[in-house]
Amino acid sequence: MTSEYNKWHMPYEPAKEFNKKVAYFSMEFGIHQALKIYSGGLGFLAGSHMRSGYELKQNMIGIGMLWKYGYYDQGRNGDQTMKTNFIEKNYTFLEDSGLEVEVKLHDNPSVKVRAMVLKPEIFGTVPMYLLTTDVEGNDYLSKTITNHLYDSNYLTRISQSIVLGIGGAKIVEALGGAEMYHLNEGHALPAFYYLRDQGVKKNQMVFTTHTPEKAGNEERDAQHLNRCGFFGRYLSEPELQKEVVNGGMLNYTVSALRMAKVSNAVSKLHAKVSQDMWKDYPGISKIIPITNAQNQKFWQDEVIEEAHLAKDAKLYRKRKIELKKELFDVVLNQTNKLFDPNTLTIVWARRFAGYKRADLLLQDLERFEKLINNEKYPVQIIWAGKPYPYDFYAIDIFNHLVHYSKQKSNLAVLVGYEIELSRELKCGSDIWLNTPRITREASGTSGMTAAMNGSVNVSSNDGWMPEFAKDGKNSFVFPVIDQNLPTWDQDKIDCENLYDILENKVLPTYYDKPKKWQEIVFNSIDDVLPQFGSNRMAKQYYEELYK
Repeated sequence: MTSEYNKWHMPYEPAKEFNKKVAYFSMEFGIHQALKIYSGGLGFLAGSHMRSGYELKQNMIGIGMLWKYGYYDQGRNGDQTMKTNFIEKNYTFLEDSGLEVEVKLHDNPSVKVRAMVLKPEIFGTVPMYLLTTDVEGNDYLSKTITNHLYDSNYLTRISQSIVLGIGGAKIVEALGGAEMYHLNEGHALPAFYYLRDQGVKKNQMVFTTHTPEKAGNEERDAQHLNRCGFFGRYLSEPELQKEVVNGGMLNYTVSALRMAKVSNAVSKLHAKVSQDMWKDYPGISKIIPITNAQNQKFWQDEVIEEAHLAKDAKLYRKRKIELKKELFDVVLNQTNKLFDPNTLTIVWARRFAGYKRADLLLQDLERFEKLINNEKYPVQIIWAGKPYPYDFYAIDIFNHLVHYSKQKSNLAVLVGYEIELSRELKCGSDIWLNTPRITREASGTSGMTAAMNGSVNVSSNDGWMPEFAKDGKNSFVFPVIDQNLPTWDQDKIDCENLYDILENKVLPTYYDKPKKWQEIVFNSIDDVLPQFGSNRMAKQYYEELYK
């Protein structure tokens, strides 16, 4: 049976201002808890974008990957420490588009890539084409390319970029082509090389850069990439020399910045950081800020929204207690601990990475013990998040928190930080704790969806926070410190400042001035919406990137 989605097909009439045909490439999409093709913030951002594209009736499609084992399923070992599980996923709600293309990978000239379609009516997104190499006729190794999101194998990662980039570009060609090609991060870079050879012009290619972290800006040996088929054809030595930086390396971000008509960073602060990071590379495009955002309809609890619009503090508090109880059922199930819905609950939850400092509170154990044993101002603290499965430093921090919290009745470390748990944590927390070292967090969208649900941000002034935060009015912000200090010193100062905020501002306000606390909560929701809702972001992309 031929699918209606084997040509550029929208089940709606695109809105006039969003009629330009856009193909959006991303290695991961956080669309729904059940569709496990995401790892964290990049995917959550892309998922919200696809939802807003649908709500605004934009003429856009998503191009992604169908990961057979997802990222990983986070479980526990016998001693409660983190366990990495890889479990096969099958999605009967996806439809075969009938489209299949071939890409050259290494010495294999014809690896088949098939596109499965996520139709808009399933989860409320623009049409999404998810690519798989688990196709009859492919050899065993080729079939495994789309097994694991961010595979640890060097060659597999290169192959994944080629499949998403060149395979995805060929699928878009088969659909009738797009007017704009948008790469969300550099993973799909081969698309730009392939499209350029097909006559697609520079003014049809745009790029979003996300992270200042080295690991997020891939750099690989250009000669080797050439042999692997990264560029869609074999480049001559003079052609290759035009692409390389840093002594024969190809930097994915630099190449994308050079090939794009215009690029965007994901917050105003990140735009400054990015411009400074890449200023020494000639030929890069202009980098403008388009701050990340999240989809209100998907993330905000409906009763919280109702209470906020009516400024009904009684309804808000009633609903918050209900949401806390729902979260605490998860805590009880996972850790056998009974949390109290009337106690201030602090949540730190996001990808576990060293610079995000999950254990910042534990840097002063004496003050930490006082905090968690304060009978006048009791607290409960929950940590959750997924380290990269081979980031053993981050896993060690996770496990340290597990061991430290085991016998503490008001501390919990949860596993399975995916969309559903993320939603429960944001709805059920009073404080959303965000502790990255300044300039290291490009945007950080978890605090946006927390604020939508009345969880007050306590944060270092990084990423999106400088655009949102009004200290003491809608959030609590760490004093700015010298980001050039050694990390040890930064962490020590930020730890002291965090305790001062909690002990002298947050706890007394929450317990002694409930009306003031409610005002901060409602101010937070006022200020996060609609400015940090993804409908604003999706419009801004059409107005400033695709114009």
